[in-house]
Amino acid sequence: MKIIGHRGARGLAPENTLPSFKKALDIGVDQIEFDVRVTHDHVPILYHNATIVDGAGDKFLISNCRYEDLKAHKPDLAKLEEALETVKGAVPLYIEVKSDVNIGPIVEILKGYRHAYALSSFSQRTLRELQTSLPKIPKIVIDNWSGVRARLRAKQIGTRTIAMNQTWLWSGFIRAMKRSGYELYAYTVNNPAKARRWAKYGLAGVITDYPDRFKN
Repeated sequence: MKIIGHRGARGLAPENTLPSFKKALDIGVDQIEFDVRVTHDHVPILYHNATIVDGAGDKFLISNCRYEDLKAHKPDLAKLEEALETVKGAVPLYIEVKSDVNIGPIVEILKGYRHAYALSSFSQRTLRELQTSLPKIPKIVIDNWSGVRARLRAKQIGTRTIAMNQTWLWSGFIRAMKRSGYELYAYTVNNPAKARRWAKYGLAGVITDYPDRFKN
């Protein structure tokens, strides 16, 4: 079972930052998951929400702002290029491209990355665009709760890898997915005992805030 660091190691360092990546690498994760958005001046950055809120409580819509302006309000804001340079192929990357972003700048950077990575999204349109632009790169369908919908989306994209919210998973479903030839990941799992139990039924990996708990 793969141990995948969620946004680096978000339970141990600020999420989607270079220190979080370094913490995950120090722990020895099998893979690092993180989120990518694109600024108004076409810079791919690591951030989960569409809006950045600074220490004063001011809000900045990422798609409307330049990278340098956002950086002034969030000093640890990382570029996709910086994340790739930090990892340097030490582990495969699990890159979640957020919905409704301009994938062009992301694709241009990833075309030059020669190490292992996979592309994921909640958005089927985004996955289709990524499949067209980077057809040889593995894709991961992310779905919050519907196994039926997730399998349909996976078939449309031509992948057998699915990530689902752990809240809706149970042993019978995990076993059925495994028998059907799917590689199933669960997010966000911070309980090693639950993960070990599900691994017996065929769970392929967990995305966790605390990868250190799984390495003891």
